[in-house]
Amino acid sequence: MTAMRIGRAATLAVGAVVWCGAAWLLWRTSVPSLHLSGFDERRYFSAHALAQARSYSRGEDVLWLLGTAATLVALGVLVWRLPRSIREIGLGRIGSAIVAGMVLLVTLWFVSLPFSLADLWWQHHWGLGPFGVGAWLTAQWSTLAPEAVSAMATIVLLVGLAGRYRRWWLLAWPVIVAIAVLFAFVSGWLSAAPAHPLGSAQLRADVVRLERVEHVSGTPVAVQDVSSWTNQANAFTVGFGPATHVVVWNTLLDGRFSRGEVDAVLAHELGHVRSRHILKALGWTALLVLPTLWLVAFATRRRGGVGDPANLPLVILTLTVLTLLTAPLQNVVSRRYEAEADWRSLNATHDPASTRALFKSFERTSLEDPNPPLLDYLWLEDHPTLVQRIAMTERWREQNP
Repeated sequence: MTAMRIGRAATLAVGAVVWCGAAWLLWRTSVPSLHLSGFDERRYFSAHALAQARSYSRGEDVLWLLGTAATLVALGVLVWRLPRSIREIGLGRIGSAIVAGMVLLVTLWFVSLPFSLADLWWQHHWGLGPFGVGAWLTAQWSTLAPEAVSAMATIVLLVGLAGRYRRWWLLAWPVIVAIAVLFAFVSGWLSAAPAHPLGSAQLRADVVRLERVEHVSGTPVAVQDVSSWTNQANAFTVGFGPATHVVVWNTLLDGRFSRGEVDAVLAHELGHVRSRHILKALGWTALLVLPTLWLVAFATRRRGGVGDPANLPLVILTLTVLTLLTAPLQNVVSRRYEAEADWRSLNATHDPASTRALFKSFERTSLEDPNPPLLDYLWLEDHPTLVQRIAMTERWREQNP
């Protein structure tokens, strides 16, 4: 027994060293050490603009808190009521897991729907877009369907493995990571499918030039029409390898932003491609899935474990709580990668003035709080604050006179 314990301790120690080494490699970025504190937001934004942004953000915070509380309450009710119904179905382990999974997904979607619609109305109230419920639902469907399919596949996998193997999490870990990799890859094609190519010859030329600077030539850039449900501007990078796409919302190209500001956005997204942030995010997934699965197994073992489909509500509740607890860590990593994309954008465009103007305009076009309170910053902000992003442009300009 002593030798067995020593062997287990040695295995855990080696695993911890490998985990920490991989996390350190994923944590590294090309951004030099920069001093970004001490910048006063009132230097860049008027008192009226700051008050407006904070009023809008307070409403967003309330909706998020209410939506989160409603989700936890709904899961608590399902943990209390659903197990008996699942055990009475009599469809076997996998069949019962499919039914339980469908009930959970549909319930959570309906619980979140009122808050999502309230958020859409709140944006409309502040002039950030029309209250286009139908158009918004249509836009959500492109991601909801594949997410639901991947969630159901994961549920069936967990219940099937946990019903047969004691240390099922070791077997489920690589499969779940593979599902995440597949979903990240396919999302590149799915997100680009409803989009269309850039129409401006000038912007197409700028893309070719920026791709050459960023060493990511051949990355497709497409435009997605979102003006039927929002006036806010955005862009994002999806997929990896041959499925990599940069998608720009058409609201970024409606004349409110200068060519230099649009170029800063394009260079930012191409910076994500160059830094392989999608693959790095998958690396974090691989690191976090295993301990998460072990915690789920620990939380459910007194009720019969994950192999019992009746415990699926408790599984989802545990995952939801873990997601809330680790959200600050996830946002720290995301902000670090977004900062690297900003830095690469500055190096590619050599236009800190346009980049600074872009960040200032986000307060006007999205009512983004330049310096949000701690709750927002820890749990809701996956980008650096506007003040931090403006401070980076100033530091870049000082280093590149």
